[in-house]
Amino acid sequence: MMASSSYSNSPCAACKFLRRKCMPDCIFAPYFPPEEPQKFANVHKIFGASNVSKILNEVQPYQREDAVNSLAYEAEARIKDPVYGCVGAISVLQRQVLKLQKELDATNADLIRYSTCSEMPNSSSSSSLHHGGRSKMSSDDGGGGGGGGSSHGLSFYYSSANWNNDHSENGYPRGDI
Repeated sequence: MMASSSYSNSPCAACKFLRRKCMPDCIFAPYFPPEEPQKFANVHKIFGASNVSKILNEVQPYQREDAVNSLAYEAEARIKDPVYGCVGAISVLQRQVLKLQKELDATNADLIRYSTCSEMPNSSSSSSLHHGGRSKMSSDDGGGGGGGGSSHGLSFYYSSANWNNDHSENGYPRGDI
């Protein structure tokens, strides 16, 4: 496949880096093309050519590309952060996710408070407007569909459609999804 075209033009990045002749059965050629020399240089610096060759020979041929991509990612991460490597990057991303989840939870709590506060002062005439958008909710929650509802989580999503009449990308009102 790609390996045979690189033999006639130039050696693969691995053979060029190692200053050896690139043979037709070179294990590195399909995964380290000549136009990406830094990819092999990083992998070689961290893992060594012998270890990479052993890994590629031990995994199934259909898994080799994923293995090389993983090695290249880890090598680049190790060069940027020699102590933690990709684990450091993953840790930073996990902290960001937790921070954003807390922010989202706080925002949802504010929206629930806003939703329940805006429903309370309304009279019975305006409550029929609020409940009109909940016909699907009334049949799903076991009947009633009245008042502020005992399940604030569900009533929040359905009542939010009442104050925001925009439709989502799929054409449904946001609360009816």
